[in-house]
Amino acid sequence: MKKWKLLSMLLVICMVFSLAACGDSAAPAASSVSSAGSGAESSGEPIVIGVISPNTGALAAYGNGIVTGVDLAVEEINAAGGILGRPVEVIKTDDQSDPTECLNAFNSLVSQDVGLIIGSATSGCTSAITDAANEEEVCLLSPTATADSITTEDDYIFRACYADSFQGAIAAAYAKQAGYEKVGVVYCAADVYSKGLFDSFSSACAEYGVEVVASESTASLDVQDYTNQFTSMVTAGVDFVYAPFYYDVIGPYVVPQARAAGYTGVIMGADGYDTTPDYVVEGADLTAFNDVYWTNHYDPSDTSEKVSSFVSAYEAKYGSIPSAFGATGYDCVYMYKAAIEAAGTDESSAVRDALADTSAVYECVTGTFSLDETGTPVKGAAIISFVSDGSTVTSKLVDVVTELP
Repeated sequence: MKKWKLLSMLLVICMVFSLAACGDSAAPAASSVSSAGSGAESSGEPIVIGVISPNTGALAAYGNGIVTGVDLAVEEINAAGGILGRPVEVIKTDDQSDPTECLNAFNSLVSQDVGLIIGSATSGCTSAITDAANEEEVCLLSPTATADSITTEDDYIFRACYADSFQGAIAAAYAKQAGYEKVGVVYCAADVYSKGLFDSFSSACAEYGVEVVASESTASLDVQDYTNQFTSMVTAGVDFVYAPFYYDVIGPYVVPQARAAGYTGVIMGADGYDTTPDYVVEGADLTAFNDVYWTNHYDPSDTSEKVSSFVSAYEAKYGSIPSAFGATGYDCVYMYKAAIEAAGTDESSAVRDALADTSAVYECVTGTFSLDETGTPVKGAAIISFVSDGSTVTSKLVDVVTELP
């Protein structure tokens, strides 16, 4: 954050000369937001973490999950004495799932001297701020930006989630193991997340001997009619279609329209399917969601102490089961806590060095893992299916994949 530090020094110099000239002995009011990048160790000064998430707009469910997970973690940490004896403070911003707004949110946080940021939820938004984070030397830790291109070696960008190359390959391996030798794909060619998953799935299919015999794409995530795409899947005679979209497309459009077009086979996607049952069109045939599978970061029914404690605490605070976005948002705070304690300071470059330590082990809700040289966790994923009796849509754990075949 070199530019902002320089600016702060110039402002201080100007203030000194201004006070001397005016003869005003009154001191300027203190900022309501303390500097998270200062590295100051005063026990009274909070450690500030910025959050960028889609709190409004089409993907607000993701933002709500991240923010509630972050708030729960911060509440627990502060109740236990904070980090390095200092309380944690959170500044939340809304990117509305729009890359331009995401950059605006990032600049707003940097202008407040925030050096540690959690965000954003989607790969498209996060990719809009990675260059700026590196330029400003701000740590950026994404809970759920899975595109492989998000993290690279030796920079300030990290994540709490696996990459698309992993979850796309899991889907291909699942298709192979389930006996599907010919499959189809429906995806959005204009979206970083959807296109990245298409690429990784297709590449893994070639490796595992699964043939992609039908491929259909859309030019925008705003498309609301997928009838033609799934009519093509029916014509191709496939019984497995990989459709990497977000919940706001899967729930109201893709699944119901696929079944209406006569497609009765498996539909599989990725972590973007999380929270889909909450966005099904009223009056829709809920049995359409049977045979819909997806990869995710964790399973809330996991009985391990780490997961069950988190789920219980989240339910007690919010009255609902936490999504994977809640879990990864929660994990991000504890990853920062571990890195700050390892660094002995909240200064962004020192925290960055701690996060870049590939020998560090993080015991989180979504797994126990280390970060690889790109800043991506080395961990497994859950395969989950939707299940419906016609009155509700629920989720069921199918398998936990720790490594690829």
